[in-house]
Amino acid sequence: MRALLPRFRRTCVYRDAANDKGNAMPQMIFVNLPVKDLDRSVTFFTALGFSFNPQFTDETATCMVISDTIFAMLLTHEKFASFSPKPIADTSQAIEVLTCLSRESRADVDAMVAAALAAGGTTYKEPQDYGFMYGHGFQDLDGHVWELMWMDPSAVQG
Repeated sequence: MRALLPRFRRTCVYRDAANDKGNAMPQMIFVNLPVKDLDRSVTFFTALGFSFNPQFTDETATCMVISDTIFAMLLTHEKFASFSPKPIADTSQAIEVLTCLSRESRADVDAMVAAALAAGGTTYKEPQDYGFMYGHGFQDLDGHVWELMWMDPSAVQG
Protein backbone atom coordinates (compact mmCIF):
# COMPACT_ATOMS: atom_id res chain seq x y z
CA MET A 1 0.00 0.00 0.00
CA ARG A 2 2.77 2.42 0.87
CA ALA A 3 4.21 1.85 -2.62
CA LEU A 4 0.87 2.97 -4.02
CA LEU A 5 0.81 6.30 -2.17
CA PRO A 6 3.24 8.29 -4.37
CA ARG A 7 1.27 7.26 -7.46
CA PHE A 8 -1.98 8.19 -5.67
CA ARG A 9 -0.69 11.64 -4.78
CA ARG A 10 0.28 12.31 -8.40
CA THR A 11 -3.15 11.33 -9.70
CA CYS A 12 -5.23 13.24 -7.12
CA VAL A 13 -4.49 16.77 -8.27
CA TYR A 14 -7.63 18.82 -8.67
CA ARG A 15 -8.15 22.37 -9.79
CA ASP A 16 -10.77 24.62 -8.25
CA ALA A 17 -11.57 28.32 -8.27
CA ALA A 18 -10.07 28.83 -4.80
CA ASN A 19 -6.68 27.38 -5.73
CA ASP A 20 -5.00 28.32 -8.98
CA LYS A 21 -1.98 26.10 -8.28
CA GLY A 22 -3.91 22.96 -9.17
CA ASN A 23 -3.15 21.13 -5.92
CA ALA A 24 -6.42 21.38 -4.04
CA MET A 25 -7.92 17.98 -3.34
CA PRO A 26 -11.53 17.53 -2.26
CA GLN A 27 -12.01 16.03 1.17
CA MET A 28 -12.34 12.27 0.83
CA ILE A 29 -12.94 9.36 3.15
CA PHE A 30 -11.11 6.05 2.98
CA VAL A 31 -12.59 3.39 5.23
CA ASN A 32 -9.99 0.68 5.83
CA LEU A 33 -11.44 -2.78 6.46
CA PRO A 34 -9.59 -6.03 7.11
CA VAL A 35 -10.80 -8.97 5.02
CA LYS A 36 -9.93 -12.65 5.30
CA ASP A 37 -10.11 -13.39 1.57
CA LEU A 38 -9.55 -10.41 -0.73
CA ASP A 39 -10.75 -12.11 -3.94
CA ARG A 40 -13.91 -13.37 -2.26
CA SER A 41 -14.63 -9.89 -0.88
CA VAL A 42 -14.17 -8.33 -4.33
CA THR A 43 -16.63 -10.86 -5.76
CA PHE A 44 -19.13 -10.08 -2.97
CA PHE A 45 -19.01 -6.30 -3.39
CA THR A 46 -19.02 -6.54 -7.18
CA ALA A 47 -22.34 -8.41 -6.84
CA LEU A 48 -23.63 -5.38 -4.93
CA GLY A 49 -22.72 -3.08 -7.83
CA PHE A 50 -19.47 -1.58 -6.53
CA SER A 51 -16.43 -1.09 -8.74
CA PHE A 52 -12.74 -1.18 -7.89
CA ASN A 53 -9.89 1.08 -8.88
CA PRO A 54 -7.18 -1.19 -10.32
CA GLN A 55 -4.62 1.58 -9.91
CA PHE A 56 -4.79 1.07 -6.12
CA THR A 57 -5.09 -2.70 -6.08
CA ASP A 58 -2.52 -5.38 -5.52
CA GLU A 59 -2.48 -8.83 -3.89
CA THR A 60 -2.86 -7.28 -0.41
CA ALA A 61 -5.39 -4.50 -0.96
CA THR A 62 -8.02 -3.06 -3.26
CA CYS A 63 -9.79 0.28 -3.47
CA MET A 64 -13.57 -0.11 -3.64
CA VAL A 65 -15.22 2.97 -5.15
CA ILE A 66 -18.38 4.01 -3.30
CA SER A 67 -18.62 7.54 -4.75
CA ASP A 68 -16.35 10.24 -6.14
CA THR A 69 -15.11 11.00 -2.63
CA ILE A 70 -15.82 7.81 -0.62
CA PHE A 71 -13.74 4.66 -0.85
CA ALA A 72 -13.33 1.45 1.12
CA MET A 73 -9.85 0.00 1.21
CA LEU A 74 -10.24 -3.74 1.59
CA LEU A 75 -7.00 -5.00 3.12
CA THR A 76 -5.81 -8.51 3.87
CA HIS A 77 -5.42 -9.13 7.60
CA GLU A 78 -1.65 -9.04 7.22
CA LYS A 79 -1.74 -5.67 5.43
CA PHE A 80 -4.27 -4.21 7.87
CA ALA A 81 -2.14 -5.31 10.85
CA SER A 82 0.79 -3.33 9.46
CA PHE A 83 -1.20 -0.09 10.02
CA SER A 84 -2.26 -0.64 13.63
CA PRO A 85 -0.63 -1.96 16.79
CA LYS A 86 -4.04 -3.17 18.04
CA PRO A 87 -5.53 -6.54 17.13
CA ILE A 88 -8.18 -6.83 14.43
CA ALA A 89 -11.67 -6.96 15.93
CA ASP A 90 -13.38 -10.33 15.99
CA THR A 91 -16.60 -9.35 14.19
CA SER A 92 -18.37 -12.48 15.46
CA GLN A 93 -18.00 -11.03 18.98
CA ALA A 94 -17.87 -7.25 18.54
CA ILE A 95 -18.74 -4.43 16.14
CA GLU A 96 -15.77 -2.26 15.22
CA VAL A 97 -17.69 0.28 13.13
CA LEU A 98 -21.12 0.87 11.57
CA THR A 99 -20.71 2.15 8.03
CA CYS A 100 -23.88 3.85 6.81
CA LEU A 101 -24.48 4.70 3.16
CA SER A 102 -27.41 6.70 1.83
CA ARG A 103 -29.41 5.32 -1.07
CA GLU A 104 -31.68 7.15 -3.52
CA SER A 105 -34.87 5.32 -2.52
CA ARG A 106 -36.37 2.74 -0.19
CA ALA A 107 -36.32 0.31 -3.10
CA ASP A 108 -32.55 0.91 -3.50
CA VAL A 109 -32.05 0.07 0.19
CA ASP A 110 -33.98 -3.17 -0.17
CA ALA A 111 -32.28 -4.07 -3.47
CA MET A 112 -28.79 -3.74 -2.01
CA VAL A 113 -29.71 -5.81 1.06
CA ALA A 114 -31.18 -8.47 -1.24
CA ALA A 115 -28.00 -8.45 -3.35
CA ALA A 116 -25.87 -8.78 -0.21
CA LEU A 117 -27.92 -11.76 0.98
CA ALA A 118 -27.73 -13.41 -2.45
CA ALA A 119 -23.93 -12.94 -2.43
CA GLY A 120 -23.51 -14.60 0.98
CA GLY A 121 -23.99 -11.73 3.42
CA THR A 122 -26.40 -11.74 6.37
CA THR A 123 -28.78 -9.30 8.00
CA TYR A 124 -28.47 -8.43 11.66
CA LYS A 125 -31.80 -6.72 12.33
CA GLU A 126 -35.15 -5.99 10.75
CA PRO A 127 -35.69 -2.92 8.52
CA GLN A 128 -36.44 0.30 10.40
CA ASP A 129 -39.29 2.38 8.95
CA TYR A 130 -39.87 5.84 10.42
CA GLY A 131 -42.06 7.09 7.56
CA PHE A 132 -39.73 9.93 6.50
CA MET A 133 -36.66 7.72 6.89
CA TYR A 134 -36.06 4.05 6.10
CA GLY A 135 -33.09 1.88 6.87
CA HIS A 136 -31.85 -1.68 6.68
CA GLY A 137 -28.44 -3.24 6.50
CA PHE A 138 -26.27 -6.28 6.14
CA GLN A 139 -23.06 -7.85 7.34
CA ASP A 140 -20.50 -8.63 4.66
CA LEU A 141 -18.49 -11.86 4.45
CA ASP A 142 -16.14 -10.63 7.19
CA GLY A 143 -18.92 -9.48 9.53
CA HIS A 144 -18.54 -5.75 8.84
CA VAL A 145 -21.86 -3.94 9.28
CA TRP A 146 -23.12 -1.85 6.36
CA GLU A 147 -26.22 0.19 7.14
CA LEU A 148 -28.24 1.62 4.27
CA MET A 149 -30.68 4.47 4.65
CA TRP A 150 -33.06 6.59 2.63
CA MET A 151 -34.57 9.83 3.87
CA ASP A 152 -37.41 11.75 2.25
CA PRO A 153 -35.72 14.97 1.00
CA SER A 154 -38.72 17.07 2.03
CA ALA A 155 -38.14 16.00 5.66
CA VAL A 156 -34.75 17.73 5.76
CA GLN A 157 -35.60 20.93 3.87
CA GLY A 158 -35.84 23.96 6.11
